[in-house]
Amino acid sequence: MTALLRYQTGLLLRSQRWLAPLLLYVAVLGVGISVGEPVLGALGLTAGALLPVTAWSVRICVTQEPPAARNVVAAAAGRGRAHLAALVTGTVLPLLVGGVAVLAVTATGNRRGVTALAAATAGLLAVLACALTGAAVGALVSRPFVRAPGWSLSALVLGSLLALVTTGSPAKHAMTALVTGARTPIADPPWFAAAGAVLLAAACAALACRATARLE
Repeated sequence: MTALLRYQTGLLLRSQRWLAPLLLYVAVLGVGISVGEPVLGALGLTAGALLPVTAWSVRICVTQEPPAARNVVAAAAGRGRAHLAALVTGTVLPLLVGGVAVLAVTATGNRRGVTALAAATAGLLAVLACALTGAAVGALVSRPFVRAPGWSLSALVLGSLLALVTTGSPAKHAMTALVTGARTPIADPPWFAAAGAVLLAAACAALACRATARLE
């Protein structure tokens, strides 16, 4: 698996296709967050904006290989494992960027009523919840489930929106906890949202890998 992850990461970095979702994320944070605003509300936006970015990144990694190269890798490592490596690669980069953003927002935000450690912990858990929920969306709107690029992008936008506003979504729960905490003291970091997102992402990844092994 390590070799597959290195291969997928090399493909992603050389293609420079990661620049578009990264610039989108930076633009949203630059427009939506100001230095000195309540830190928990800013962290809620930091986490929420990562959901569509991660979904986009996952879709990029799942579709970046030419068919011939994908067949060679699948023959050597198995289609399911190769697909899992693409899903993991597409998730890790946004997670790292989101973690850096949380630390930056925590350092520059207004932490009145909350310690830096509590704010950073809540922010990192929310980033984990939103990124993994986005990864689940990306896994479901890409091959092998949706092959046409136009339909895939449309499903990505719609799925990301629904994941942000639907009751029961781990991402919505995490964002609500932080935004509410900006007005009233936050009771607990969004541990349950993060745990739910881990289970959701794992289930969607398993489904996508099994479908890839059977359908392609």
